[in-house]
Amino acid sequence: MGLRLLACLFHLPTAVIYGSLSLFVSILHNVFLLYYVDTFVSVYKIDKLSFWIGETVFLIWNSLNDPLFGWLSDRVFLSTQQAGAEISSPEVVLKRLRALSHNGPLFAISFLAFWVSWAHPGLQFLLCLCMYDSFLTMVDLHHNALLADLAVSAKDRTSLNFYCSLFSAIGSLSVFMSYAVWNKEDFFSFRIFCVLLALCSIVGFTLSTQLLRQRFQADGKAKWDEESTLKGLYIEKLSVPQEKRITLAEYLQQLSRHRNFLWFVCMNLVQVFHCHFNSNFFPLFLEHLLSDQISVSTGSFLLGVSYIAPHLNNLYFLSLCRRCGVYTVVQGLFFLKLALSVVMFLAGPDQVYLLCIFIASNRVFTEGTCKLLNLVVTDLVDEDLVLNRRKQAASALLFGMVALVTKPGQTFAPLIGTWLLCAYTGYDIFQRNPLNNVVSAQPKLESAVALEPTLRQGCFYLLVFVPIACALLQLLIWSQFSLHGKRLQLVKAQRQSLTQGQAPEVKAI
Repeated sequence: MGLRLLACLFHLPTAVIYGSLSLFVSILHNVFLLYYVDTFVSVYKIDKLSFWIGETVFLIWNSLNDPLFGWLSDRVFLSTQQAGAEISSPEVVLKRLRALSHNGPLFAISFLAFWVSWAHPGLQFLLCLCMYDSFLTMVDLHHNALLADLAVSAKDRTSLNFYCSLFSAIGSLSVFMSYAVWNKEDFFSFRIFCVLLALCSIVGFTLSTQLLRQRFQADGKAKWDEESTLKGLYIEKLSVPQEKRITLAEYLQQLSRHRNFLWFVCMNLVQVFHCHFNSNFFPLFLEHLLSDQISVSTGSFLLGVSYIAPHLNNLYFLSLCRRCGVYTVVQGLFFLKLALSVVMFLAGPDQVYLLCIFIASNRVFTEGTCKLLNLVVTDLVDEDLVLNRRKQAASALLFGMVALVTKPGQTFAPLIGTWLLCAYTGYDIFQRNPLNNVVSAQPKLESAVALEPTLRQGCFYLLVFVPIACALLQLLIWSQFSLHGKRLQLVKAQRQSLTQGQAPEVKAI
């Protein structure tokens, strides 16, 4: 039975194994996003100053580590002629798989550091965030870079992304299970649950990367040896002069002239902010807008659906991308987000069923958009290669530079959200009894019930006005992005022609 299972694993399509890596990230990352703020605020009792210091340092590190790790990984690919032996596509793929095999298990171990109190809350908050994000960044960079390295055509890339979405949806089931064991008063069951998730992730990363490495080493050796021989003769005959590698400053100058890159990162900054705003404040919206209207099981269902549905919905969006293009689908999602938010605002906070649908759909469509944007980055990788005539696409580095500009949205989300809530309602999540404190400050005797409508109204305004503002900004910026339609087809054709003189494209999909 075990041998038969191993045989089945060895015969799985490459796209399936590649997509499975998303499973081993999502089972941990969804739990992290949902509970890390609540754990440090409600369980470890972190003070406001330590929280803000930790988030500020995390903002800086979170932004810098992506381009730093991307530069360390891909700087050898930047020159128009390599200063030394050329690097073939299989070698690039194997290099990324080796990085994933090391950083994947370390990412799982860093996840466990959040759920045991081992230092002062402020210090632990800072160290855990930076350590966790470092390994997550390495995993994300190389996993996303493989999307651009394994395929060039939109069809093949959407196939790879299809399996990523499918496995991410399966990984989101961890949110359903976490809701059953989450208890602020008794953390033991939740800790055991997190250990089991981390073990699954470690085993999965090890097995998947090993299977992919063996496949590329075994299937590609003969083919690439022959191609290297022919290419060596061809290069020797032409005696092409070698050029020195470009510096980081020169690369940044090239990016500053990449117009579509600049428009994209501005739009994506808003998108990252909105995605993490939804993740951070989803429990708060459930508590103050719906807790007295729905059962605990319904709340659990909404929570789980909001994490799973984006990935399942993305399977349909990817089929739309094949027919209409990524640009059109993303633009349509922005219009949909704006329309739903306006309808919810006009309906008001008392329409319980509509509110349930909106809270879930707001997260579903926002997260769904985030999943599609990796396809846009791979197109930017192609355009960067064509514009600067690189010998090899610097995929991980470009993903890192995108993150340099957009990752601050991840930190701005909880900071701006808590500030807006406090400014409008006087509700401070860092106070142990915020409602009582605010009520006692009133000159007249008023109960917490008198303040609750204000808090509820404030949560409702946050819920609808943030997506309205984000959608309007994104539609304005996205209208300036030109890498779609005929221009995108031209870039794809030019990349294919540039790589024809090199080793053939890796296509084991």
